[in-house]
Amino acid sequence: MVKVDIKYTKLFINNEWVDSVSKKTFPTINPQDETVIVQVAEGDKADIDLAVAAAKKAFYRYSEWRKLDASQRGHLLYKLADLLDRDADYLGELETLDCGKPVKQAIAEVHWSANVVRYFAGKADKILGNTIPADGEVLSFTLKEPVGVCGGILPWNYPIPMFVYKVAPALAAGCTVVIKPAEQTPLTALAVTALIKEVGIPAGVVNVVPGYGPTAGAALSYHPDVDKIAFTGSTEVGKLILTAAPAVNLKRITLELGGKSPLVVFNDADIDEAAELAHKAAFSNGGQCCVAGTRTYVQSGIYDKFVAKAAEIAKRRTVGNPFTDVQQGPQVDSDMFAKVMGYIDAGKKGGARLVAGGDRQGNKGYYIQPTVFADVQDNMKIAREEIFGPVQSILKFDTFEEVVDRANDSNYGLGAGVITNDINIALAFVRHVRAGSVWVNVYEHVSPQLPFGGFKESGLGREMGEDGILQYVENKTVAVSLPKKPLQK
Repeated sequence: MVKVDIKYTKLFINNEWVDSVSKKTFPTINPQDETVIVQVAEGDKADIDLAVAAAKKAFYRYSEWRKLDASQRGHLLYKLADLLDRDADYLGELETLDCGKPVKQAIAEVHWSANVVRYFAGKADKILGNTIPADGEVLSFTLKEPVGVCGGILPWNYPIPMFVYKVAPALAAGCTVVIKPAEQTPLTALAVTALIKEVGIPAGVVNVVPGYGPTAGAALSYHPDVDKIAFTGSTEVGKLILTAAPAVNLKRITLELGGKSPLVVFNDADIDEAAELAHKAAFSNGGQCCVAGTRTYVQSGIYDKFVAKAAEIAKRRTVGNPFTDVQQGPQVDSDMFAKVMGYIDAGKKGGARLVAGGDRQGNKGYYIQPTVFADVQDNMKIAREEIFGPVQSILKFDTFEEVVDRANDSNYGLGAGVITNDINIALAFVRHVRAGSVWVNVYEHVSPQLPFGGFKESGLGREMGEDGILQYVENKTVAVSLPKKPLQK
């Protein structure tokens, strides 16, 4: 087992590392061997109240943070990006220890996150209003102003990227933030927060309170002094936030929720290339990806050959110690392990044909074999519900019109993909599929410049891109009366 130095386990409030008010702690578990890594301070409502108060004070109009030029905010973010790159190996190893993803992937995600921070650093002094030729003798224009104190509630599948998705645009816009990391993966949020302190971002601008959803998360969502909540996680929790939190003070809401994304493969596709792409779409991050392409629709002319190839690829996927050169580590915790195994059992009992995997791997840790089901029908549980694990469902279709209707027959609408050499088919699919991101002959191509979010029950609002920073500003309209008489010299 690789030894990783754990430096930060306390709450971070007003630029200080502090114990929780209750002095309680909770364990964070190593998914490789199910042992306790370390005890972390457990925040709840009392700690959220302190963090929000610090963020509110830091947002006050005469505060050090509010007096900074926008370009200075950008400069601080550029420094943060450099520190992320500097510490990428350490942060990646800490991520792997806490959530089980392969260490090469974790390190790459840190560098990716640094680039996201740089993108928003460059946007800080380019948040522009407009002049408007309004009726009447007035000079009219709009101002884009920071929305205020923002709460960010993070998932456990991509802890560092999701941290910067929430923090970087908020800081670029001039907001202050309180972050509640996922209870499964608090360690890297705290480690990145230490870099924020090292950069010199003023006290109270960023606060981090580890804890549980029903206590710390709920307290943050419903706090009357929080002006916006950005949440990434399950659709079920997102609905709770959407229905309850705005009722407190009509706070702004951004939700990036679940998915059951279709990837459609047409007869003209190269089978080997398409099967490899579909495999990556379904099994990336051990299937623990909201936009995973786990509904693989394959046209009938190539269906049998595709299934055989997909099974072959899954069987050679390497699973094991994430600190070694493997493609897949363990699932994040015992709850997710049991959930995924339950879906695999449902697939077996529901009539799908198991062609690869189907069991846990080993007898220690939360490892699951890459699993492929063929002959899946749209009404099966494994085709309807988000599994969030290494399970691919392959369905057969005949015509374009049929598969578009079937692809859209879902409560979700986060992502979708199509593999074809026919540009007319590709563009028709793009036009008619209902999803926030659509990929043609590629999958999960995400970059800082591209807005990301979903249709239907996959969420509200967008992260990244121009849309991402606009989630953190209010639009103020100004009209100034012009002189009615000629000015005297």
